[in-house]
Amino acid sequence: MISTEHMHAWIDALQQTYRENKVWLTELDAAIGDADHGINMDRGFNAARTALADGACPADMGELLKAVAMMLIKTVGGAAGPLYGTFFLRAAAVCAGKATLAPADVAALFEAGLGGVLQRGKAQLADKTMVDALTPAVEAMQQAVAGGADMAAMLSAGVSAAQQGMAATTAMQARKGRASYLGERSIGHQDPGASSAWLMVKTAAQVWG
Repeated sequence: MISTEHMHAWIDALQQTYRENKVWLTELDAAIGDADHGINMDRGFNAARTALADGACPADMGELLKAVAMMLIKTVGGAAGPLYGTFFLRAAAVCAGKATLAPADVAALFEAGLGGVLQRGKAQLADKTMVDALTPAVEAMQQAVAGGADMAAMLSAGVSAAQQGMAATTAMQARKGRASYLGERSIGHQDPGASSAWLMVKTAAQVWG
């Protein structure tokens, strides 16, 4: 079961993950975007972690995720700020009032977050965005839960699916965001948003699995 403390630990770990992968994500973004995705993700999660460490860490799981969402919207530049902020805002809504999360609840958290990203960004599968990593991850988690998987197995399935979705973006032509301006020249480059989304799921598995 995932507690508020586990949720806080995930945010802490995400800050470290994006700090460690800042250069990699920025290099991916340099090929087809603004060359700032890694920098923005690092800045946003550093701000979120600092805010929680400074005493803004609510006891309620939903309020904690809402606080993270607000910090991401305020501090992450480009499209990633609204998209990741919306992900955590929608996740907060389904976690509100819950003291712990079972595997089905965690799958619902990611499903709600994905729903927010889809509504906010208007992207679909194969548009070469974070949706291409998150959608298969959510589907894999839901299938694992339906099969009776425990938390670790469910998250592992999500990570594998997200990784495959992320890798598949290399062969896609971008149809959303700045990368779409490149047309066919965007083919051959892995999408930075899908890559940061994979890291988000992977970090959850590392912390909660």
